Amino acid sequence: MVSKNSFLIFSVLLIIVGSLSLSFALPTGVEITFNQTETPSVTSSSQLTTAGGSFTTLVLNSTFQNPRWKAYVGNISGVLTLSDSSGSSIYDWGLAAASGQVYVSRNDTVDWSTISCASESAILAEESFLNKVSSNVDSINNTFNNTVHRGFFIGTTEIVSSTCRSIVTNVNDAGQAISETSVFQEVLLGDAFNNLVYTALLEDSVVGYDGSFYDFQMIVPEDSTSPTPTTYYFYAEIN
Repeated sequence: MVSKNSFLIFSVLLIIVGSLSLSFALPTGVEITFNQTETPSVTSSSQLTTAGGSFTTLVLNSTFQNPRWKAYVGNISGVLTLSDSSGSSIYDWGLAAASGQVYVSRNDTVDWSTISCASESAILAEESFLNKVSSNVDSINNTFNNTVHRGFFIGTTEIVSSTCRSIVTNVNDAGQAISETSVFQEVLLGDAFNNLVYTALLEDSVVGYDGSFYDFQMIVPEDSTSPTPTTYYFYAEIN
């Protein structure tokens, strides 16, 4: 069965506040201003008529939608401001180019002060929660099976290049060669409480999976055994 929320295209509005009481920024929640959810149409069956007494050897080919994952792609826009605790800003900067990260987690209280590469225990705990078998080809463990990505900062915490579990998503309906310069990288992070954070490294309007231009592409796991889709929370940070 195809999950109804298996593919979501959306735009994100981000307002980054530079508080007078803070010397650095941390990821902030975002407002989703547009979303369009898609699933592929079901492939019709093929017919075959053979005579009685015959012997037919077949080669069958099909593409199956994976209900154990769902995808998010889109663009980000917003305003960089210097504001006080009431939200009143003394100055605004426009965002000329997307540079930073989009974060997605099942948890709405991520401890950003303890963020780092996702641990094995966090991955196994997430797989258990989502009823995944770790040895399956599409488990979290086997999907994020590379450690090749560019380095970045979350606030003042540095994520050193090629130290965390990561993937790169498709461009023009095809896989990419994996390198630290690949576009649309996704890195698997976690906090001290085993909350996984799926992290899309932002591009600046780059050709994506379908030939359209996006700032980010990412996939997150789903529990295909549950009748209720998993809720995820979105954060972003612009460098």
